[in-house]
Amino acid sequence: MTYHLLSYEAGGAPRAGIKIGDTVWDAAELTGNSRYVSVIDILNDWEAADSRLAAIASARKAPAGGRPLPSISLLAPVLYPGQVFAAGSNYQDHISEMDASEFKGQNAKKAGGRPWFFGKTSRSAVVGPGSIRPLPAYSHKVDWEVELAVVIGRTAARVPVGEALRHVAGYTVANDLSARDFVARGGVEADSPFRFDWISHKGFDGALPMGPWITPARFIADPQALDLKLWVDGELLQDSNTRQMIFSIAEQIEELSARVTLHPGDVILTGTPSGVGMSRGVFLKPGQQLRLYIEHVGELQHGFAKQER
Repeated sequence: MTYHLLSYEAGGAPRAGIKIGDTVWDAAELTGNSRYVSVIDILNDWEAADSRLAAIASARKAPAGGRPLPSISLLAPVLYPGQVFAAGSNYQDHISEMDASEFKGQNAKKAGGRPWFFGKTSRSAVVGPGSIRPLPAYSHKVDWEVELAVVIGRTAARVPVGEALRHVAGYTVANDLSARDFVARGGVEADSPFRFDWISHKGFDGALPMGPWITPARFIADPQALDLKLWVDGELLQDSNTRQMIFSIAEQIEELSARVTLHPGDVILTGTPSGVGMSRGVFLKPGQQLRLYIEHVGELQHGFAKQER
């Protein structure tokens, strides 16, 4: 049986939890390992922890002490990633739709290039399922981007493609929110390296809703064949599949680990498909509710605070 790894609130503090079916157990209590207080603690011992948890989940008799999922206050599954990397222009259908806007992209693989990444803030940006946060006050063009998020479970340095997925603990759902009206600084030459404003564009408070849990890699047969969808107020706006990725997850890990060591708990956002707001000229508004779904991984819901009158 599948198990999921999550963070939940207990007595005002985060704890690692294990979901099996619709029941959640405290990870330290379930495993008898007092070190498994946080998800990061578990990821730092991933090989042993994953084997132990998979054995518990596959047992015929459910252990005692679990709580119903609806009674649990879920947090973002990783509190907080040490590093967050995000792949840019990594879905062919997204590149095609953006060609009609000012943010033109190209298929870097066909051009003989390499995967391209930017960083997002961690502690300030990451928020969990059910969160209701204000949109950034300075932006009027905040966009949505459903993405498959990869959670690292083994230290990765200079890892070749063929070994890359062995370093993945699991996958979760993420929304790479983007302030489209703050991509570039006004009055700065187009060829200047100081033109782009990545903090305002991608790193604002609440810019990375993530969750609801981590689905371990052992339960995902092919991460390059997953449906992913996003709804805003019930309207389906993104509907694609991870097979549209230009650079695979393994290729992304190879590229990143050649430049920087990846550690347990680090997160890689692997790109977004077509259907973003920029291509439609439509952006998020206060009070709206979002639902994001990735096949075999989970469903994330979050929203934005209404404006005070």
